[in-house]
Amino acid sequence: MQQITDTILMIRPIGFRMNEQTAVNNYYQKVLDSILPETVNIKAQQEFDVFVEKLRTVGVNVVVIDDTNELDTPDSIFPNNWISFHENGLVGVYPMFAENRRLERREDVLEILESKGYLINNVIDYTSAEEEEVFLEGTGSLLLDRTNRKAYCAISPRADEGLFIEFCEDFDYFPIVFTANQTVKERREAIYHTNVMMCLAETFAVICLESIDDKKERKNVIKHLKEDGKEVIAITESQANNFAGNMLQVKGHNEERFLVMSQAAYNSLNKTQVTTIEKHCKILSSSLDTIEACGGGSARCMMAEVFLPKKNNNF
Repeated sequence: MQQITDTILMIRPIGFRMNEQTAVNNYYQKVLDSILPETVNIKAQQEFDVFVEKLRTVGVNVVVIDDTNELDTPDSIFPNNWISFHENGLVGVYPMFAENRRLERREDVLEILESKGYLINNVIDYTSAEEEEVFLEGTGSLLLDRTNRKAYCAISPRADEGLFIEFCEDFDYFPIVFTANQTVKERREAIYHTNVMMCLAETFAVICLESIDDKKERKNVIKHLKEDGKEVIAITESQANNFAGNMLQVKGHNEERFLVMSQAAYNSLNKTQVTTIEKHCKILSSSLDTIEACGGGSARCMMAEVFLPKKNNNF
C-alpha cells in the first residue's frame, strides 16, 4: 500500500466566504471586515489557481472540478472532508457537522473520476449518522497511515469515536484515538480537525504534540509513529495556528516527493524544522492567506488524494 499519491482532486470555489455554520467550533476562522464578500471569492480563486499551477509544474496530477452556483457551498474548496478515495476502488462518503457543508457532496465527482479511467468498486456511505448528530469529516478527522494500516483521530465535535472505529473496521485500519486541544480565550477547546495539528508522510510526521494534553495519549501517539519508523517533527501550538500541521506529502515528476503547505505555514517553521523536513523531501509552498483566514483550513484541506486503481483497458 502506498502512503502518498501523485493524483489530487480539488474543487475550484465559486461562492467562497467565511462559513458562519463552521465558525462555531473552527477557531481558526477570522472575519475579514476589510474585504468585500465578492472580493474574498476572487482572492480565493486567485490563490487556488496559483496553487494548482505550482502543483502541476512539479508533476502532480491535479483533477480540478468547478463548484456550481446551484447551492450555497462556501467551503466547497475543502473536498477532503466529505470524500476519500482508496487503493482497492473503495470510496468513503462522510457525515458533516455544518448543514450547508452537506450540500458539497456531489455524485458527479465520482462520474468525472470514472470518465478519467478510475475504477470505483464500492461506496461506503456514513452520511446517515447525521440524523443522530454524529460526524466524521473524512481525512480532516482521520489521518491514514496506509502502509502500516493505522488511523489517527483527534476526537472533537466533528469526529465521533464510535464512527471512527466503524470506519477502521470497514477499511481495515488499527485505530489510534486521542484528544487535541488549542487555547481559545484562555480555555482549552478541542481542535476541530486532526489534520490541522498533524501530518503523516512516508518517513516522518509533523505533529503538534503540545496540543495533546493527556500525557498517556501523547506517549501512545509517539510510540506508534516511532515503531513505524517515522521521524517525529514537533511543532508548537503557535505554528499549528499558522497551519504548519496542515500539510500533505505528494509525488511529482519521476516519483519526486514534495511536502505541500501554505506560505504562512512555511514562514512559521524554524530553520531546524525546515532542514529536518528537507532531509526527507522537498517543500512546496503557496500563499493561501484569504482561504486560511475565511475558511479556517489550508493546503491539506484543499486536496483530496486519489488512490483509486485505473481501469484495465486490455480487454
